Amino acid sequence: MTEATGARSFHDAAARAAPLRAIGAVTEIAGSASQILLNLETVNTLTNDPDPAIAAAGQIGSQVKIRAGGNWLIANVRAIRAAPEEERQALATIDFLGEADEDRTTGGLHGFRRGVTRYPMPGTPVYPLATADLHQMYAADERAHIEIGTVYPTDNIRAALQVDAMLGKHFALLGSTGTGKSTAAALILHRICDLSPEGHIVMIDPHGEYSAAFEGIGALYDVSNLQMPYWLMNFEEHCEVLLTTSGSERQVDADILAKCLLAARSKNRLAQEIGKLTVDAPIPYLLSDLTNILAQEMGKMDRAGDTAPYLRLKGKIDEIKADPRYAFMFSGMLVADTMASFLSRVFRLPSDGKPISIIDVSGVPSEITSVVVAVLSRMVFDFAIWSRNEPQRPILLVCEEAHRYVPNERNADASSVGRILSRIAKEGRKYGVSLGLITQRPSDLAEGVLSQCGTILSMRLNNDRDQAFVRAAMPEGARGFLDTIPALRNRECIISGEGVTTPVRVRFDSLDEAQRPASGDPLFSQLWRETGGEEAILERTIRRWRAGR
Repeated sequence: MTEATGARSFHDAAARAAPLRAIGAVTEIAGSASQILLNLETVNTLTNDPDPAIAAAGQIGSQVKIRAGGNWLIANVRAIRAAPEEERQALATIDFLGEADEDRTTGGLHGFRRGVTRYPMPGTPVYPLATADLHQMYAADERAHIEIGTVYPTDNIRAALQVDAMLGKHFALLGSTGTGKSTAAALILHRICDLSPEGHIVMIDPHGEYSAAFEGIGALYDVSNLQMPYWLMNFEEHCEVLLTTSGSERQVDADILAKCLLAARSKNRLAQEIGKLTVDAPIPYLLSDLTNILAQEMGKMDRAGDTAPYLRLKGKIDEIKADPRYAFMFSGMLVADTMASFLSRVFRLPSDGKPISIIDVSGVPSEITSVVVAVLSRMVFDFAIWSRNEPQRPILLVCEEAHRYVPNERNADASSVGRILSRIAKEGRKYGVSLGLITQRPSDLAEGVLSQCGTILSMRLNNDRDQAFVRAAMPEGARGFLDTIPALRNRECIISGEGVTTPVRVRFDSLDEAQRPASGDPLFSQLWRETGGEEAILERTIRRWRAGR
């Protein structure tokens, strides 16, 4: 009580010296979070200030500045509660964001930086940040950056992402369904493409949303033109596609497949140039060669019971060859050595002014979708590893619905895609591979993957478990911002990490209609008023349904 009274008297004196500016005083200092005593009369007076930053002073999520020596400390208001036995005053918990030098001419801020070198003493006056101060805080420096929106609560301070810092240590975009997550992803990628039209971006699109957003500036691939050779799969991915058993039987089938696959690969003349061929080497082979080798090995069996694994494998291969849904990958036209042209197309090498590849996997049979994503992701990583002695061509791999491919232990399905994406998250930056994860369920991601993302952009999350997961992954100084995640409006987000100077709440820019993904919600009340043509709709739909395309 004595400490609070002393702080109040100190604050009153400061308020008389600078009327309507000081809104409180420091009462408690700690390394993680500190406390200030707010004068509610002063705070209420400022609500009508024409400067929106000053008008928001003292509210949750607002910023304040405190003098410490010759510097200004900047802090974020995290929580507010009534001050015991103190009328018209409130205690607020603050988190320090960083410090800035004082401009001797204007008294404002310049040279903002993270970290705190000197803490204030109890009783030090607390002032609101003006819009001019926020301009200095969030001003982009000479480093490469993209502008994606405006800083809350202003409408004219531009929010920038430092591209090299964001991509160099991966990033994650999180948000519940309906918050504008897909449009935000399209906005960020459009800005990156504008900044680097000769870049190399690969995006995995599981719902076919993004082709419309990048038509004209991106290379668009789906099952009709992807033409991904089956022989690019490594042994683990072959097993996921061709093995149908489990337990001890699966191990027997895998041993047989390994032996026969290696023999099939060795028939190619390229294999003769390799000293020691492995079953994982991306050497073309014929599916007919693989089935013939299986038949030959089966003929060597002494007992009829031993032929079951061979029959299972041969039957599965014949089934895939006959299924038109698999033609994009297992067609007989994909046996030539097209590895260079495939990587050139998908990785945009060269980009020819279209730096992004949209890989629409919505038409891929669900049972092999994860394998297709695994092959694409592994190709990115393996290319980076094997080209490390060449002029570097960094690649950004963006994975929409990431929780489907990198599930946590509770949802784990032992698929290879989770392992390769986890490896990229941990090691990719060493080789020039950046990972962008987009998901609506961060708590369903594999543990540790989100923590590998140096920049986190969190839109509104409605689930308590998701909020807790994000809170654990974000740095300490962002706590005050994290508490506002459930209250964010659509197209708003909290950005924290390497890509920004300090944690910031941002309202995303609007995108032109032609640049938006096809992810809008259906308007039931309007669409249900439209009638006519249902017979033709059914006929066309059933025809495509039966044809599988």
